[in-house]
Amino acid sequence: MSTYSSIESPWLSESLIPKIKDVSGTAFVVAEFRALENDEAYPLYRDPVVRLFLNEDTREAAERVASSFPPIREAVRIRTKYYDDVLEKQLRSGFEQVVLLGSGLDTRAVRKAAGGVTYFEIDDRATLSLKRTCYEEYRIQANVRFLPGNYVTDGFIRLLEEADFDFDLPTYLIWEGNTMYLPRRSVKQTLIQLRTQLRQFRLSFDYMAEEVISKTTGDAGITRLAESFSNMGAPWVSGIRDLQALADEMNLRVIENFKMAELHKAYWPGRRLASPVFNFYSVCTVEGVRGLKTP
Repeated sequence: MSTYSSIESPWLSESLIPKIKDVSGTAFVVAEFRALENDEAYPLYRDPVVRLFLNEDTREAAERVASSFPPIREAVRIRTKYYDDVLEKQLRSGFEQVVLLGSGLDTRAVRKAAGGVTYFEIDDRATLSLKRTCYEEYRIQANVRFLPGNYVTDGFIRLLEEADFDFDLPTYLIWEGNTMYLPRRSVKQTLIQLRTQLRQFRLSFDYMAEEVISKTTGDAGITRLAESFSNMGAPWVSGIRDLQALADEMNLRVIENFKMAELHKAYWPGRRLASPVFNFYSVCTVEGVRGLKTP
C-alpha cells in the first residue's frame, strides 16, 4: 500500500484527466501554488500528495493568475503553513474530528493523518470524485469521509448528519479560501449553524478586508488580482472589516487573528513584502461552545 511520502508521479494518469474538466479552476490554481513550496530548500511544509492532481493544463492556469499578481503564490503558501500548524495543535489537544468546508484539493486527511481522527470533506461532487479516484488509483489510504454537496445551499449540518458525524465531540474545522466568495449573510449563517449545532469547536478561516472587495486599497496590483478571479468566474464578494465585532455578534471567542504580513515576517524573516495585499488579507481561529455567552 502506498503512502503519501512515497508518491513520485507529478502527473494525472490518462484515466483521470477527463475528470478535471468538471472541477473548479480555482481548486487547481490553489493546488499549484501550494505545490511550489515542495521545491524550496527550506520549505514551510511538504505536500507531495498535491502533485497527483496537477498537469500541464493546471500549471498554465496557475501561471495566468500569477502573471497578473505574483504575490498570490506566497499568500497561499503562508496560509497553508498556518492551517497545518493549527491543525497539529488541535490534534495534540485531543480533537478527533476535522471538517474541511469547501475542501477543494486539500490533502491534510493524508498528510496529517492521526490515530482515531476522522476527516470530513465537503465540496462539489466532481472535486471529491476526482480526489477519491486519484487516491484509489495510487492506493492511498486516509480516514476521510467525502460529503458531496454545496455546504451553503444543501446545508452542511444535514451533510454531516448523513455521514455519522458526532456533534458532541470536540471538532476542528478549516474554512480555507472560502469566505471571500460568499455573501456576508452566508458567512454569518455558517457561523450560526456551527455555534448552535456543535457542542464544542474551533474554526480557522481566512478573509479579505472590505477594501479589497470594494477595490479601494489604492493598490493597482490588488485590484488586478481581484479581477483575475472574477474573470475565472469566481468573484470575491465579501470582506470583513472587524473580526472581533463579527465574533461578538456570532457569540464566538477569537483565539488568534493575524494579518498575512505578520505571518510573512514570522515564516520568512528578512524577506521583503512583495505587495500591500498582505496587510489586507488575514487568517484567524475562533472558538465556539454550545450555550456559551461571550462578554
